[in-house]
Amino acid sequence: MKYSGMAFQMIGIILAFVFGGVYLDRWLETGPVFTVVLSLVGVAGGLYTSLKDFL
Repeated sequence: MKYSGMAFQMIGIILAFVFGGVYLDRWLETGPVFTVVLSLVGVAGGLYTSLKDFL
Protein backbone atom coordinates (compact mmCIF):
# COMPACT_ATOMS: atom_id res chain seq x y z
CA MET A 1 0.00 0.00 0.00
CA LYS A 2 2.92 2.31 0.69
CA TYR A 3 4.21 2.06 -2.86
CA SER A 4 0.90 2.93 -4.50
CA GLY A 5 0.89 6.15 -2.50
CA MET A 6 4.37 6.91 -3.79
CA ALA A 7 3.15 6.41 -7.36
CA PHE A 8 0.24 8.82 -6.89
CA GLN A 9 2.58 11.34 -5.30
CA MET A 10 4.98 11.10 -8.23
CA ILE A 11 2.17 11.46 -10.77
CA GLY A 12 0.78 14.44 -8.86
CA ILE A 13 4.12 16.23 -8.84
CA ILE A 14 4.66 15.66 -12.56
CA LEU A 15 1.15 16.79 -13.48
CA ALA A 16 1.42 19.92 -11.33
CA PHE A 17 4.62 20.96 -13.11
CA VAL A 18 3.22 20.15 -16.57
CA PHE A 19 0.07 22.19 -15.96
CA GLY A 20 2.20 25.00 -14.55
CA GLY A 21 4.28 24.97 -17.72
CA VAL A 22 1.21 25.01 -19.94
CA TYR A 23 -0.21 27.93 -17.95
CA LEU A 24 3.04 29.91 -18.24
CA ASP A 25 3.27 29.23 -21.97
CA ARG A 26 -0.26 30.49 -22.51
CA TRP A 27 0.20 33.51 -20.25
CA LEU A 28 3.52 34.58 -21.78
CA GLU A 29 2.48 33.50 -25.31
CA THR A 30 5.62 31.45 -25.88
CA GLY A 31 6.14 28.10 -27.54
CA PRO A 32 6.22 24.94 -25.46
CA VAL A 33 9.39 26.12 -23.70
CA PHE A 34 8.07 26.23 -20.14
CA THR A 35 6.03 23.06 -20.63
CA VAL A 36 9.11 21.07 -21.66
CA VAL A 37 11.39 22.55 -19.00
CA LEU A 38 8.91 22.22 -16.16
CA SER A 39 8.00 18.69 -17.29
CA LEU A 40 11.62 17.65 -16.92
CA VAL A 41 11.85 19.39 -13.54
CA GLY A 42 8.65 17.62 -12.47
CA VAL A 43 10.00 14.21 -13.49
CA ALA A 44 13.25 14.89 -11.60
CA GLY A 45 11.30 16.08 -8.56
CA GLY A 46 8.95 13.10 -8.66
CA LEU A 47 11.84 10.67 -8.93
CA TYR A 48 13.69 12.40 -6.11
CA THR A 49 10.67 12.29 -3.82
CA SER A 50 9.91 8.65 -4.63
CA LEU A 51 13.49 7.51 -4.22
CA LYS A 52 13.85 9.45 -0.98
CA ASP A 53 10.78 7.70 0.44
CA PHE A 54 11.85 4.32 -0.95
CA LEU A 55 15.36 4.33 0.47
